[in-house]
Amino acid sequence: MELILKEDIIGLGYKNDIVNVKSGYGRNYLIPQGKAVIASPMAKKILAENLKQQAHKLAALKAEAEKKGEAIKDVALTIAAKVSATGQLYGSVNAGIVAEELKKLGHDIDRKIITMTDAKTVGDFVATVHFHKEVEVAIPVKVVAENAPAEEKKVEAAPVEAPVEEEAPATEE
Repeated sequence: MELILKEDIIGLGYKNDIVNVKSGYGRNYLIPQGKAVIASPMAKKILAENLKQQAHKLAALKAEAEKKGEAIKDVALTIAAKVSATGQLYGSVNAGIVAEELKKLGHDIDRKIITMTDAKTVGDFVATVHFHKEVEVAIPVKVVAENAPAEEKKVEAAPVEAPVEEEAPATEE
């Protein structure tokens, strides 16, 4: 089923895009929620005419999105989370947590425009912020254990691993 989107839907498309979706998804969700209309030949002509008339407004929106993208392009997040002994997180680090961390740094970004696979282990991940259909910024996210920075310093300072293991339980108690 071919539809014209009335708003941005992350993972599907952006406003005024013509997309193909399964009939049930279009009929039962997108159209009743007002997020899309059927892409009939007449609707496509109307869309083309509207895009011509709004070209300058769309260029301004893109410029604003590029400005926001420039502001956060050099941001790298390090998120401390509680971790089990096996390296699994208690819970996960997701787009909502990334949005909160960005807000702490002074960047007010809605979590709905951030996509990221949920981080359930310690490691490096990438969160993508979708400001505009042509402006997307990838933010590196490093998930570390809450007590990891102290242990890493000890590992670098000690040439032998055995003393590190003896010192680590003392810091946890």
